[in-house]
Amino acid sequence: MRAPAKLFLASSNPGKLAEYRELAASRTSPLVVELALLADFEGLPAFEENAPTFSENAAGKALHYSRHCDGLVFADDSGLVVPALDGAPGVHSARYAGPQATNLQRIEKLLAELRGKAGAERAAYFVCAIALAERGRALAIVTDRVDGEILETPRGSGGFGYDPVFCFPALGKTFAEMPAEKKNQRSHRGKAFRRLLAALSSML
Repeated sequence: MRAPAKLFLASSNPGKLAEYRELAASRTSPLVVELALLADFEGLPAFEENAPTFSENAAGKALHYSRHCDGLVFADDSGLVVPALDGAPGVHSARYAGPQATNLQRIEKLLAELRGKAGAERAAYFVCAIALAERGRALAIVTDRVDGEILETPRGSGGFGYDPVFCFPALGKTFAEMPAEKKNQRSHRGKAFRRLLAALSSML
């Protein structure tokens, strides 16, 4: 049996690590992965995520932190894109209503910007880019997306970020109304992570 591949997540967020572990556990594949946070992440030189695309931010972050670690390092960048708002919030999704804003404040700003818009003007999609690097060398960059629409009012108590207003039309539910397992099957992060593991499997 193939030994587990160990991947270090360039983050200090245990919630994000838990989500990736759920994604890894839900995937049936001969490749077994062990995921851990990058040790002493807060003590390492910070990476400024100021690139114009999700892929560039993810790649830059993975390359940066892989220079401070032995082993495989992966990093992601994700966000919500609303074409009717010229692509906003986009790469600024987490800072859309200010650097210290809450999820609720970000949602309130988004709904205010979309006030009066209907139908196709409320179309939106989530994007996730994940990069894998080792000692300053990029090994893979993958992206995926999930399409939906922005509701006028939040629904559901699960998920995080913009999940309560992002409706997945095929099920008629927001991401915040879905059990984690269903969301992971359809989410941008779940799809991108499965692509990453497929790419890693072909390397090992």
